[in-house]
Amino acid sequence: MAVHRKVIFEKQWFYLDNAIGHIYGTTFEVSSGGSLQPKEKMEETTTDTKEAGTDNRNIVDDGKSQKLTHDDIKALKDKGIKGQEIVQQLIENSTTFRGKTEFAQDKYIKKKKKKYEAVITIVKPSTRILSTMYYAREPGKINHLRYDTLAQMLTLGNIRAGNKMIVMETCAGLVLGAIMERMGGYGSIIQMYPGGGPVRAATSCFGFPEFFFNTLYEFPLSKVDSLVSGTFSSETLPSEPEYNVPVEEERNGSLDEKQTLTQETEEESSTEAVVESNETEEQETMDLAAEDTEYKETKEKGNKENIREKQRKQQERRRKLVETAALLEEKNADGLIVASRFHPTPLLLSLLEFVAPSRPFVVYCQYKEPLLECYTKLREKGGVINLKLSETWLRNYQVLPDRSHPKLTMSGGGGYLLSGITVTAEKVQSDASSLEGQKMEEPTSKKRKLQELHC
Repeated sequence: MAVHRKVIFEKQWFYLDNAIGHIYGTTFEVSSGGSLQPKEKMEETTTDTKEAGTDNRNIVDDGKSQKLTHDDIKALKDKGIKGQEIVQQLIENSTTFRGKTEFAQDKYIKKKKKKYEAVITIVKPSTRILSTMYYAREPGKINHLRYDTLAQMLTLGNIRAGNKMIVMETCAGLVLGAIMERMGGYGSIIQMYPGGGPVRAATSCFGFPEFFFNTLYEFPLSKVDSLVSGTFSSETLPSEPEYNVPVEEERNGSLDEKQTLTQETEEESSTEAVVESNETEEQETMDLAAEDTEYKETKEKGNKENIREKQRKQQERRRKLVETAALLEEKNADGLIVASRFHPTPLLLSLLEFVAPSRPFVVYCQYKEPLLECYTKLREKGGVINLKLSETWLRNYQVLPDRSHPKLTMSGGGGYLLSGITVTAEKVQSDASSLEGQKMEEPTSKKRKLQELHC
């Protein structure tokens, strides 16, 4: 966690310095200046307003029930009065509070606390929290993948520790992080990615320890066809343009030219060292040339170190890609998860080649039609059983004493899932051919029996 890092959350801003060393679940109060102070156990708002009305039919929301103005509330904040005391002042200066029902009073207090009490609780990141946050705030980044649909994917995909999973997702790394969390750092995960590299913005928010990433591999989608056809080799791996050697040669040439120029200037200065003014000017030029060469030498050393670092990273990347290709070529993955913005049919048909028989696969898509096409293609090709196209239905409930009911607003849709289990296609075809052969043989045997009876 960065020291003196400013965080802006909704309408609050604060620094996380004082949060270091506290456990997850600690509640802090944001004091003046944005510093966090651990808050004692939450105290109930003690008010003498135990009176409550029977119903709210006579209450009119005309904006005149509150005696305190915005300037008065601002003045209370400037004096350093805490949010709990401001809420108490609002209750005392409300002309309609006593006439509200008990439930309405609780709702009013809760609303004012949220507005005026600067209290935050730091919780441990999890799949449920991050998926709920992404779906509520930025659903487009996760292809509108709802949290209950993600839970269904993890269940249907049989995600567990020790698995060898293949993941293809464009959900900012949320699906990848959910799989890593469930596997607990045991097993191996191969992430297929489009473009130049994988996107793991949500994965970094989980706060996984370093050893979780030791079993995470990545492989570009552009190399899948060559891997399936058997033409893949390390020579075809993407590499950076080889411009390092020419650049060094140019730099060495420029340095040689600079050295010859300085030698010429030194010869000229020795021949023309007659007048004192010329000597001082030549001395200044020599000093500048020396400083320039020193600067060039230090810059050259830094560039050489950068070039070596790039080459080392490139070699490490090549080694990891070769290891990932070897894992895929074993074709014994324990499952396949696909959740991307691309059409699922070509992705699924190509990636199923690396999955072992009797293993589950799950495909997510925001729309039903691409999965219907994928379902038809799989039925035509064979090699899969128990194909199911499903949609999860979600309704949130308010659970409170004497007022539990479904919430008025609910999600319109959380996407669709296509799931199934892989089987060995060759055995199925051989069994089918033997059955057809038996059916073809039945008429000839019956004819022979009839001939024997007639004889």
